[in-house]
Amino acid sequence: MNPTVLFSLLLVSMPIGYLAWSILSVDRKARLATAAILNRGRMVPEAAEKKTSALLAGVGYRLTPPAYVRKLDRLLSLAGRPLSMPLEKVLAGKIALGLAGAAFGLYLAAVGSTPIMKLAGLFLLVLGYFIPDLLLYSKGTERQKAMQLELANTLDQMLISVEAGLGFEGAMARAGENGKGPLAEELVRTLQDMQVGRSRRESYQALAERTSIPELRSFVQAVVQADTYGIAISRVLRIQAKVMRVKRRQRAEEKAMKLPVMILFPLLFFIFPVLFIAILGPAVINTVVTFSSQ
Repeated sequence: MNPTVLFSLLLVSMPIGYLAWSILSVDRKARLATAAILNRGRMVPEAAEKKTSALLAGVGYRLTPPAYVRKLDRLLSLAGRPLSMPLEKVLAGKIALGLAGAAFGLYLAAVGSTPIMKLAGLFLLVLGYFIPDLLLYSKGTERQKAMQLELANTLDQMLISVEAGLGFEGAMARAGENGKGPLAEELVRTLQDMQVGRSRRESYQALAERTSIPELRSFVQAVVQADTYGIAISRVLRIQAKVMRVKRRQRAEEKAMKLPVMILFPLLFFIFPVLFIAILGPAVINTVVTFSSQ
C-alpha cells in the first residue's frame, strides 16, 4: 500500500482512539454533585449505576493481571488519582480501546497484503491498549515536575512558620492552605491522614510513597529521623531548604549545559541548509548560466 495512505490511516486512527478515551474518562463530578443536591432529603436508589460500575470493574480486574493492576494503581498515585479516572474506569477503558485497536488493526491486516500493513495493524492494537498508560504517565510526570519545582519554596515557607512559633504540623497546614500546586495537596492529604488516626511516621512514609521525587523522599526520611531522635525540626528544615535550593540551581545549570546539544541537530538539519541555499544559490545559478552560455 502507498505509504501516504498508511500515514493517513494512522493520523485518523490516533485521534479516534484519543476521542474514545476522552469519552470514557469524562468527569462526572459535577453531575453527581448536582444529583446529590437535588435528591437531598430523599432516599433515591442508585443500584443501577453501582451495578454497572461493579460490572465494568469486575471485567477489568478479570482480564488484567494483578501485577499490571498494581502498576496502573502506582501510575494513578503518581498522577494524583484524578476523580475522572478511577482505577476501574482505566481498566475498562483499556479493554475497550484495546478491542477497538484490535478490530481496526485486523481490518488493516486483512485489507493490506504488504508486511507494512500487518505491522501497522499490530501497532494499532498495542497503541489502543496502552493509550491510558501513556496518558497517566504523562500526567504523573508533569505532576512530579511541578512538585519538584515547588519543594524549595514550600520548605522555606515551612521554615519561616516554624521559626515564628508554629509546630511542624501547623507549618504544613499553613503551607498547604497557601499553596495551590500538587505539593500543597499532598501536604493537606498527609495532615488528613493524621487526623483520621494514622501515626505521623506512617503518614510521612505514605507521602514519600505517593511521589517519585528523590529530594522529597530524603526530606521525609530526615523528618522521620528528627521525630524519632528528638532533633529540632527547625534545624532540619533549614538544612533541607538549603539543599533543595542548591539542587534546583544545579538542575537549572544542567539544563543550560544540555541546551547547545539539543539545538545542534535542528541547526544542522533545518537552519544550515537554508542558509547555504540563500548564500550559495545565486552564485551557483550564475555559474551555471555562465558555463551554459559558452
